[in-house]
Amino acid sequence: CLDSKEELHEFGSKWRTDDCLDCYCSRNGIQCCTSYGTPVDYDKDKCVSVFNEKTCTYKVVEKNDQSKECPVNQWVG
Repeated sequence: CLDSKEELHEFGSKWRTDDCLDCYCSRNGIQCCTSYGTPVDYDKDKCVSVFNEKTCTYKVVEKNDQSKECPVNQWVG
């Protein structure tokens, strides 16, 4: 399989892209999906979601004090 960076991958191989996609190469081509969950049900007036590109994770924190995490009721991904 030839990915978007023109790198070759063997059939049956798996890898994570720089933009946090988990990819798989098969004889049918490359399939990719997000490697993280996205918070969707939290107090958006009080809190904000912050994406960490190094760990491919979201954290939901208070807008006024980002040292305090907010509860998240639902994630999608």
